[in-house]
Amino acid sequence: MAQTVLVSGGAGFIGSHVTVELIQAGYDVIVADNMSNCDKTCLLGARKITGRKIPFFKVDFCNRNAVERLFQANKIEAVIHFAAFKAVGESVEQPVMYYRNNLDSFLNIIDVARTHGCRNILFSSSATVYGQPEELPVTEESPRQEATSPYGNTKQICEDILRDSVKAYGNVRGIALRYFNPIGAHPSALIGELPRGVPNNLVPFITQTAIGKRECLSIFGNDYPTPDGTCLRDYIDIVDLAKAHVCAVSRMMEDKMKEPYEIFNIGTGRPVSVLELVNAFQKVNGIKLNYRFAPRRPGDVTAVWADPSKANKELGWKAERPVEETLRAAWNWEKYIAKK
Repeated sequence: MAQTVLVSGGAGFIGSHVTVELIQAGYDVIVADNMSNCDKTCLLGARKITGRKIPFFKVDFCNRNAVERLFQANKIEAVIHFAAFKAVGESVEQPVMYYRNNLDSFLNIIDVARTHGCRNILFSSSATVYGQPEELPVTEESPRQEATSPYGNTKQICEDILRDSVKAYGNVRGIALRYFNPIGAHPSALIGELPRGVPNNLVPFITQTAIGKRECLSIFGNDYPTPDGTCLRDYIDIVDLAKAHVCAVSRMMEDKMKEPYEIFNIGTGRPVSVLELVNAFQKVNGIKLNYRFAPRRPGDVTAVWADPSKANKELGWKAERPVEETLRAAWNWEKYIAKK
C-alpha cells in the first residue's frame, strides 16, 4: 500500500509541483491549503497531469483543531510544510501577521503530527537564512546571518523549532530544504507560478511584461560589484526542486537519514545574474522585453548561490534542467493562463 504524504500549502506554486512528483513516484498525496494566496488552478492542473483525483482539504494550519481533524481523518506518514506567507516586503510592513501565521502553522503541524504517530517532517526553508554570505558558494555549514526581513527570520526560527523538536521528542525526524531561487513551470504548462497582484519574483514579472500585463520590468540595481552590475542568484527549475522533495521524503521513509535532523541546499551551484536571465528569456522565446534599471531594492543581497554537493551525494539528487528549458516553460505557462 502506498504511503501517504500531506502537502500543506499544496495548491500553491511549489506545493503543486511537489504533489505531482510525489504521485509520479508512487506516493499517495493529500493537499491541504487555506487558499489565502492562490486559487484552484494549480490543484486542477496537478490532477490533470497525474490523472488522479487528489484529495483536497481547505485547512488553516493556524487553527490547531482543524489540523487535528485532518490527522484524525487520514493516516499520514509524512508532512511537507509549505503553508506560509512569503512576500519579503509585506513581512517588513506586517511583521506580527508574518510571525503569527508562519510560526503558529508550523508549531501546530509538529505538535499534531507527533501525537498521531507521523514522525517525518520536511520543512520548506530558504537560502534567505544565509543573508549576504561572507564566502561563496554557501554550504550547509555556512553561518546563518541575521535575517534581513521578518519573512527570512520566520524561516530561521522554523528551522530551529524543527531542530529542537527532533532533539526533544524521540518520535520526530526532520529535514529542512533550503531553496535558492525556484523558477519556471511544469513542461505541460498546466501548473506554474500564479502570483496574486503584482509579482514579487523576477520570472513572473518577466512573463507578465512579455504578455503585456505589465508595462515595464524594473531591474533593481545595476551598480552591484558583479560582472554586469546586477545581482547574482542561483535559479533552480521548479521541477528539479520538486524532485528533491521526493528524494528527501524517501530518505526519511526508508530510514536512510544519518542524523535525525538534516539540512540540504537545493540549488544548481551556478550563479546567473538578473540581466543574464532577462537576456536568456528574450533569446529563448524570441521576445523583446521592455525593461529599465531602477534603484537597488532594500534587503536584496549582492550575490548568493549554493554548493549543492551534499544534496547531490546524500539525496542522490541533481539539478538537471537547463535554464533555457525553464524559461520556455515559464512563457508557455503565462500564455496558457492568459487564455483561461
